[in-house]
Amino acid sequence: MMAEVKVWYAIGFGGILLAGGIYVYQHRANLGLDTLAALAGASPNEPRPAHMLWHTIDHTPDGFTVELPDKEKQEQVNAQNSMGGSEPVSMISASPDEDTVFSVAWADDPPVARSKAMDAEKTMDAARDAALARTQSTLVSEKTFAYGGAPAREFIGHNANGGVFNARLILPGRRLYMLIAAFPAPSARRDKDVQRFFNSFNVIDSTR
Repeated sequence: MMAEVKVWYAIGFGGILLAGGIYVYQHRANLGLDTLAALAGASPNEPRPAHMLWHTIDHTPDGFTVELPDKEKQEQVNAQNSMGGSEPVSMISASPDEDTVFSVAWADDPPVARSKAMDAEKTMDAARDAALARTQSTLVSEKTFAYGGAPAREFIGHNANGGVFNARLILPGRRLYMLIAAFPAPSARRDKDVQRFFNSFNVIDSTR
């Protein structure tokens, strides 16, 4: 992926993989982690929601379909695990503007699940905690539910410097999916966009 593309989706990797950094954020401003001095001379107006142009993305070979609000970008990253080695994590993302990212990351038998002996609630607890810690965010709210019979979790994280994200975890069988909708500020977030993204996600093969 080109260096200028923002990497909010690193939240997803941090949530799926418990140990080690996936890779360094190229643009920390997207997470609200840089100093405000970098924004000197910028408009004081609050960020506005991006224009969404929704596309249905068919990833049947990977077990799902989903809608994304812009052109799909695909990535596979060799992510560090708790043993110091690396394992592949697949991800697709779309950026309707330079500060907003919607992404889906997935992995079979990820380290976060193996470390918790595939216990669904402990796995999702660990994934949530890792995502929040990696992005220096605080938990705003969360809920657990069943998604087509599979354990699922939604939570919202907020960074002290403005970034906000919604995340959904789904654990059908031995595959962990993590959906992220991330925004530079609450003013750039619309609940209808988040819900359209989440509700469009459809697991096709839950036998993994």
